[in-house]
Amino acid sequence: MKVKILTLYPEIFPGFLGFSLTGKALAEGKWSLETVNIRDYATDRYGSVDDTPCGGGAGMIMRADILGSAIEANYKSGKLIYMTPKGKPLTQQKLHELSREEELTIICNRFEGIDERVLEEYQPDEISIGDYVLTGGEQAAMIMLDGVIRLLPDVLGNNASISDESFEDGLLEYPQYTRPIEWKGKRVPEILLSGHHQNIQKWRAEQSLKVTNERRPDLIQKKKIS
Repeated sequence: MKVKILTLYPEIFPGFLGFSLTGKALAEGKWSLETVNIRDYATDRYGSVDDTPCGGGAGMIMRADILGSAIEANYKSGKLIYMTPKGKPLTQQKLHELSREEELTIICNRFEGIDERVLEEYQPDEISIGDYVLTGGEQAAMIMLDGVIRLLPDVLGNNASISDESFEDGLLEYPQYTRPIEWKGKRVPEILLSGHHQNIQKWRAEQSLKVTNERRPDLIQKKKIS
């Protein structure tokens, strides 16, 4: 997968994506990263990329002509994405969808937003990582990419672990335990030590439903489970 980032701060990348599984996958060429400095497309000697909002208001808005030039010079194929609180919430299903793309071009904004005409012209896939506001889209882009890259073929050592994770089946993951068997008077549930795989799978399914019902009942309602 080819990943291209349009940003005012290319030095932020790869950030934490350069470590652990995502970093190893980057070094092995399972995905590639290219950063593009939007300021390189400025038309004045100051490198200006923003201006005051028409109609007044606080903050600055990224100019359509500057960002448009950056997009047209760098977006050729694949999926164009804009990280924004106004976008559709990022889900595990969306991560799977993006992981099947050959190329992702991601727009990372600063300031108060970008000129609406950019969205009208290029119609990027607008994605939000939550109902809150960050200082820029770079952090959101890295979180999204972390979720995407780990789904690429052969990035995880055990691909079977993906199917057991939270949200893969629409529910939260069951509780996990490891050694020591007893710690501070608390023991690992006996059923997990029984070696009876069918009963263990049943227990895990029940625990997954229980945890989801307690913490995210909205997910239960989506799956229409009584």
